[in-house]
Amino acid sequence: QVQLVESGGGVVQAGGSLRLSCAASGRTFRGYTVAWFRQAPGTEREFVAASVVPISWSVGSTDYADSVKGRFSLSRDSAKSTSYLQMNSLKPEDTAVYYCAARGGASVTRSSAAYDYWGQGTQVTVSS
Repeated sequence: QVQLVESGGGVVQAGGSLRLSCAASGRTFRGYTVAWFRQAPGTEREFVAASVVPISWSVGSTDYADSVKGRFSLSRDSAKSTSYLQMNSLKPEDTAVYYCAARGGASVTRSSAAYDYWGQGTQVTVSS
């Protein structure tokens, strides 16, 4: 069982930056795929980004939604127990609740149904 705890949301002006964190409780993310999704009011949950956290110290594959490519980036700490989503050049349309998710295995997928573990979500609000 993997428990995920997100933090780092808040209110920021358009053009600003935020960094979201997703901490795994009781284990590392090694051997897992970690993803971020977001959901704005009245819309379906949408894929934002995902990365494979390999068991070895190599770099895993990543995937970004076109809407955030070049503005958002994924990283993790050296212990591979926390995943970060760095969000730059934020736009009002990035406003949503952001969720961290994880699944066992080393394959990136954009389908929310493929992820077994979810955090509670953190609100990001971008004002114009």
